[in-house]
Amino acid sequence: MSLLTVGSVAFDALETPFGKTDKIIGGSATYITLSASYFTKPNNLVAVVGDDFPQSMIDIFHEHGVDTQGLEIRNGEKTFFWSGKYHNDMNTRDTVEVQLNVMEHFDPVIPEAHRHSEFLMLGNTSPAIQKKVIERMAVRPKLIMLDTMNLWIDIALDDLREVLTMVDVITVNDEEARQLSGQYSLVKAAAAIQAMGPETVIIKKGEHGALLFHGPSIFFAPALPLEDVFDPTGAGDTFAGGFIGYLASTGDVSFNNMKRGLIYGSAMASFCVEKFGAERLFNLSTDEINERVAKFVKLSAFEIV
Repeated sequence: MSLLTVGSVAFDALETPFGKTDKIIGGSATYITLSASYFTKPNNLVAVVGDDFPQSMIDIFHEHGVDTQGLEIRNGEKTFFWSGKYHNDMNTRDTVEVQLNVMEHFDPVIPEAHRHSEFLMLGNTSPAIQKKVIERMAVRPKLIMLDTMNLWIDIALDDLREVLTMVDVITVNDEEARQLSGQYSLVKAAAAIQAMGPETVIIKKGEHGALLFHGPSIFFAPALPLEDVFDPTGAGDTFAGGFIGYLASTGDVSFNNMKRGLIYGSAMASFCVEKFGAERLFNLSTDEINERVAKFVKLSAFEIV
């Protein structure tokens, strides 16, 4: 079934304990669409970039079956840029520089062909933009999933609460879940967020896995222990893309299928961190993905005698 992703396509400059990059391709929508491309088509993208954005990256989107007619290219303007430095634990980072550029006045234009998409992924942008996207769909999608962050909880909480009444799934990390809900217990936090609107709450815990709360039901997916983590940038977006991409590929939004989606999303995120930026997502094979999912299954499978 068709998937529409709306979010940022950007340049990132990264520094981790394993190395440093100059400008490379980043942005929430980049990771989401590339990850989802391994599961579902049509895979539609709405974002904005400047005329400094390379055609070679647009070609990579096309190679992955991503429909880029909703990718607006603004002449005479620059693409959104973010620079960050990770601490030794790889769980915390400092923002070194942000240049909003074309994102400062982003007003998503959804092509008519995309306005009937059956699944909608709202990447991390302002709640006001996320609301506009929902209102511009021709029909309500079968499932609407939203990602947000602590910045919007800090400066746009009323707008965020409003858009939460319009979505089915929200994905946040544990710190954001506590901040949004005012509850320290993640079980209580999830219940408080569900009361704001979304029936399903996914709480990401980085190297400690992810929790899925769907109504009263709970499921946990572990993170795969890896020998080397080079760059965690985009892992959460890659996870979201794998999750919603898998759901869209099946058309099944039941709790049991969401559990499978959580594993597929976690598997895709485990690939993402193995190289800088989105590079690891460019050339995965079906066999690699299936083998990685099988490792997740073995990680927590056991029998009670």
